[in-house]
Formats: sequence, C-alpha cells, structure tokens
Amino acid sequence: MAFRLLVVEDSAQIREMIGDYFGAKGKDVFAVEFAADGDAGLASLYENEYDLVLLDIMLPGASGFEICRQLRSRSGTPIIFMTALGSESDILHGYELGADDYIVKPFSLAALYAKCLALVKRDKGMVQAGSRITCGGIELDPIRMSVTVNGEPAEIAPKEYFLLKLLMDNRERVLSRETIITKVWSYDFDGDERVVDNHIKKLRKALGSESKRVKTVFGGGYKLI
Repeated sequence: MAFRLLVVEDSAQIREMIGDYFGAKGKDVFAVEFAADGDAGLASLYENEYDLVLLDIMLPGASGFEICRQLRSRSGTPIIFMTALGSESDILHGYELGADDYIVKPFSLAALYAKCLALVKRDKGMVQAGSRITCGGIELDPIRMSVTVNGEPAEIAPKEYFLLKLLMDNRERVLSRETIITKVWSYDFDGDERVVDNHIKKLRKALGSESKRVKTVFGGGYKLI
C-alpha cells in the first residue's frame, strides 16, 4: 500500500513537478494529493488521514504555519516545510510549531523525495535499528526512538533526538556545526549555523544532570564525552 501524501502548495508548476517526479518513482510508494491554498489544505486534513504532509508557508488562506499548528494540536503526522522563507527565525519557528524537517526553495526533487521517504519510513517504524546506545547515564533506544536519563524518560524533540544520536555515534569526536547540519538537517539546509547552538541548548536542558557530557569545543563544534 502506498504512503498517502498531501502537498499544500499554491504554485501549479511546483505541484506538477512534484506529482511527475513522485509518480515516476512508482505509484506504489506515494499516493500524492494536492491542495492549492491553505484553506483547502486544512479541509483535506480534517477529512482525511495522511502519512506525510508537505507544506508551503506563504499560502492564500491559512498559512503553512497555521496549518502546522492546527495539525499538531491533534496529530503526529510528519510535516516537512518547503518554502522560500529560509531565515533562521522562520526555520526555528517551524520547528517550534512541530515541523519535522525543512527544505528551502529552489530545492532538488531528488532531495525532497529522499527526505519524504526517510521520514515516513522512520515514522512507520520501518527503519532497521541497532541495540540501545549508552553514554554515562544516557541511554538511547533507536528502535523506539526514546531516551532515558539515569533510568527516567527524557522529553526530547525529534531534532534533539537525532542530534543526540549523532553525538553518541561519534562520542569523543569533535563534530563541527557544518557536519552536524549536514547529518541532521541534510545538505540543502540554507540557514545560519547558530541553529545548531539553539538545539544544543534544548538538548542539554532535556538531558538534565547528564547535560555536562555535551561539551562545547571552542572553534571546533561539539562532542559527547
């Protein structure tokens, strides 16, 4: 059965490009539906269940931010923003509202497709993962995508989870902000490297007493000890 994908985008050209590209990859992978404005997108989301939503931000009617806010109030459906708004404040606002990923226009259709497939497979538990990873009092379970600190569940957002996993997979190694962005956000991230610092701050807060293991390396980046 194909994954059901809703694309909310007011550009007919972009809708056509996505439809053609995703269709050429196989109709048994994604069943793509479209909404040309924000109000139509909201109506589709209230009437149907989707496996993934692609949202433009600047839309006639309800904005992408408003659609994301409303969807997150009742559903954990994965959301990817695709937009020309590439400033750090816009990106951070999207993540704060609950978006899972971001791709800035103009984008590669191959990169967009890869993001969509990886995100929906991860959401459906279709990604093979290894055993639990530990570092001090931190334990990360790749299968359940959960984290415990000293045996207690940690409330951790998706981006901070993948940031922590990257650090744990490379413990004692210094990872530059550029490397972190490439691994966690992917190559098409077009924001400021300071977005990494913001998410490191959130990660440290989530780790509580074990936050001391996330070290800042002056002029280098971050590492987990």
